[in-house]
Amino acid sequence: MGVSPLGHASFGRAGGRNDIRRDPMSFSVNDPFLYLLSAIIVVFVVAQSAFFLVKANRRAQQMGIAAATVRKTILSSALFSIAPAISILVGVITLSNFIGLPFPWLRLSVLGAVTYELPAATIAAGTMGASVKETITDPQVFAAIAWTMTLGIISGIVLVLFGLKRIRRGMRSITGKDKRWGEIVMDSLFLGMVSAFVGMLFADIRSGLPGFIPISVALVSALMMGVCGVLIKVCKMTWLEQYALPLCMLCAMALSIPLTALMA
Repeated sequence: MGVSPLGHASFGRAGGRNDIRRDPMSFSVNDPFLYLLSAIIVVFVVAQSAFFLVKANRRAQQMGIAAATVRKTILSSALFSIAPAISILVGVITLSNFIGLPFPWLRLSVLGAVTYELPAATIAAGTMGASVKETITDPQVFAAIAWTMTLGIISGIVLVLFGLKRIRRGMRSITGKDKRWGEIVMDSLFLGMVSAFVGMLFADIRSGLPGFIPISVALVSALMMGVCGVLIKVCKMTWLEQYALPLCMLCAMALSIPLTALMA
């Protein structure tokens, strides 16, 4: 055994020396350790939900609500929660294409929304020079995407924790003085949020015909949502409210496949 000038031990055999070098640990976005961490948090959230379900059931019994009514409410709520969850599942599958399954599973199971997580991850990946069409293999790129998705939305949690009471007092003050102005403020906030995401549709418009694919998909999705709105309002198909968003998303995504083949 000898010692190199850098202080690393090396081992040799007769007839030559074979250095034992430790290969750097390979990084995987689907590492079992990431699954373990995500599973612990998701299980905690599920346990928390079960705890409140039991507490609510006991409270219903104390208030004299019939057991049949409670069961019917739980069943209907569970059934109607399946449809909105489809859009979340689509988001998880989309994100897992380049940042693996554990992290999107954690993000969209606990906090976060598809409308935020996907653009945040895409922007972060583009900034780091990574492609969303390929699985991330650089741990620094993955860390940058993870921190962007986390820090970008954490302000909402902090704001609710420390500023919700003040915000509610302010909104009540505005609506109390003039209800019309209160509605204008809320509509303005919503339009501002939508405008931030609409800008992404036109990001690649200079690239030619392929740049119009996101715009075409968005227009089809908006058209379908308009049709669903008419069916809900005019035809009184209120059950469609829970299915409108995932239905429009799935149909628009399905349409993007032939559009990409034709226009790309």
